[in-house]
This record gives sequence, structure tokens and C-alpha cells, in this order.
Amino acid sequence: MALVLTEEQRLLQDTAKNFLESNAPVGALRKLRDDHDPLGYSPDLWRQMAEMGWASIILPEAYGGLDFGFLGLGVVLEESGRTLAASPLFASGVLGASTIILGGSEEQKQTLLPAIAGGELTLALALEESNHHRPTHINTTATVQGDEVVLNGSKCFVLDGHSADQLIVVARTSGAERDSEGLTLVLVDRTADGVTCQRTILMDSRNAADIQFANVTVPAGNIIGQIDQGWAVLEPVLDRGRVAIAAEMMGIALEAFDRTSEYLKEREQFGAVIGTFQALQHRSAHIQSEIELCRSVLLQALSTVDDAPSELPLLASLAKTRLNELVKLVTNEAVQMHGGIGVTDELDIGFFLKRARVTMQILGDSGYHKDRYATLCGY
Repeated sequence: MALVLTEEQRLLQDTAKNFLESNAPVGALRKLRDDHDPLGYSPDLWRQMAEMGWASIILPEAYGGLDFGFLGLGVVLEESGRTLAASPLFASGVLGASTIILGGSEEQKQTLLPAIAGGELTLALALEESNHHRPTHINTTATVQGDEVVLNGSKCFVLDGHSADQLIVVARTSGAERDSEGLTLVLVDRTADGVTCQRTILMDSRNAADIQFANVTVPAGNIIGQIDQGWAVLEPVLDRGRVAIAAEMMGIALEAFDRTSEYLKEREQFGAVIGTFQALQHRSAHIQSEIELCRSVLLQALSTVDDAPSELPLLASLAKTRLNELVKLVTNEAVQMHGGIGVTDELDIGFFLKRARVTMQILGDSGYHKDRYATLCGY
């Protein structure tokens, strides 16, 4: 696996960088927050992203996609992390699209994937049921009754759940609460009878939702994959999501570090630019070394999605753990090095700190992934 970007991938990264800096700077997220925007992202921005092909980067060409691969998606997500761009790209273009690609029937692929590619359909994965990431701890039930499926239960922390057109619900059709066996994935319209969706605005000003299902009835044809075999689809989808969010976290870390480095070159104290203080230089050098290490891990993980999927579970947990630790280190140091102004709303650096804290919890914190990595290695 080459740990460098190709010319085409670098061109995509430059295009994404220029577009997002012009159309979705951090100030755009601030405006969404201050205006209490009901959607939480700009529909016009999402339409432009879709027109540029970002929603279809990982989709097969047969279904209207670019089939550009996860490295291409990674560079776009990294640049979106740099500007904290709010969009359904992760929830719909990564988690939702991956679920249909890996588990959908031919009819579902033909119907859903072109709509996702065009930005006309957004999906959200309804998985979590507690304050911690426990993907097999599922109590939401799906009961097959003839040609229909009846859903009952509740979900929390559903990313972009309040704005998604359809929900991919992880439900239990058999087995005990913590079993990976007996899970089934069901596609549900967010506005279906019996679905109650409550938006929750997270500390990073982004969107999630608490969703209740009360005797929600959908056709059996809405089942994605096989009944009771949902984990075989869900696990690689989650790993794809972990690698993708790690790419965004890299962008967060890079931008926070760049902004801090510039501040160190401008701020004067005791008659000298603080960037000349040896203690701050040592801390900056440590951050730089961690960034380079994490960059290699991330590139390998992104490459693994397409080139060696059997190795993805290990690399996904490694990447998520390393990037969790990186964004925590960089954003903490960024606020510290900015001093008192670093914790004020006036300065954008606080937005990076808040987004970092949320991304650290998405699809598993460091404790979860260290335990998973050790288990996968036989410990």
C-alpha cells in the first residue's frame, strides 16, 4: 500500500480545499449555530457537494458513482475537518451508502444509490441505544409478520437523524441483548407512522437525534441483507465509518495546529514572540511528530478499505484510537497556547476543541478500540 496520494487524489484534495475555504469556512458553522438553523446544514452547499461528486466518491460506477475509492473520500473529509463543514456527507455518503453497497439487494442498489449520488436522498444509521458505543447491545426489536416488519424501541445519537429522508435501523430479530447474531437492518422512512424524532444539538453545534419507534410497520422488502445476519454487514460499515471519521479528525488536528503555529509567531510576551520560547517549541515538535505518525496510520487504513478489507478491523480500530488521541492532544494544546482567548467564543479555535470531543465518541472512544484491537490480536 502506497502511503502517498496519487496525482488525481492530490487534485481532488486541492479542489476540496479551495471549495470549502470559499463556501464553508468556520464562520458558516458559526452562522448556522447563531441562526438556530432548523436543518443544521446548508441545502445549497450539499447540492454543490453532490454536483462535484462528493456524495458518490465510493459508489460503484454502475449505480451513478465515481468509484474513486476511500482514499479519495478521505482527502475530502480531511478538508471538511479543516473548515468544520456541516453536511450529511458522513451520515449519508459514508455510513448510509456503505450499508447499501455491502448489504443491499440489487433492487435497493438500483433505487437508492443513484439518489444518494445525486444528493437527492439522505440516510442516517440508527444504531446506538446508550451513552456508550456498544454496537451489539441492541434492544430495539423487529418482528416479521408475513410480508411486513414491525419495529419497536428507541435510538440515540443518530447522526443527522432529524434531517435524513430514511433511517437504517439496527434491530434485533432473535438472540440475547448483547449477541451479534440475530441483528437485522431495516430501512424506515423518517416520517413513517410511529416514528418520533427529537433533534439534539451537540456541543459542536452539529446534529444528532433521539428516535422512538412505536409499532412502526414497513414492508419486508425494506430489510437490508438477510434476517438475523445484519452484523455481517454492519461491522464492515462501522469500520468504514471509523476510518472516514478519522480522516475528518486529521483535518481538525491539522487546522488547529496550523492556526496555533501562526499565533505563536505573532503573540508577544515579555518582549519576545512566544514562538521563540523553548518550552512551546518542544510541545509543537511533539505535536508535529504525532501528526506524521497518525498520517501514515490513516493512509494505510484508508487504503485497506479498498485493497485489503480482511485487514480493515485492525486498521480501523488503530486509526480511530490514534486519531482520538491526536485531536485531543492538538486541541488541548491549541487552547493552552492561545491562553485565555482560547476559551472565548470570539476565537474559532474553540469550535475545533468542541468538534474534536464529539468525533472522539463517534463509533467508539479510545478505550473501546484498544480493547477491540487487543481482542482481534488474540489477547
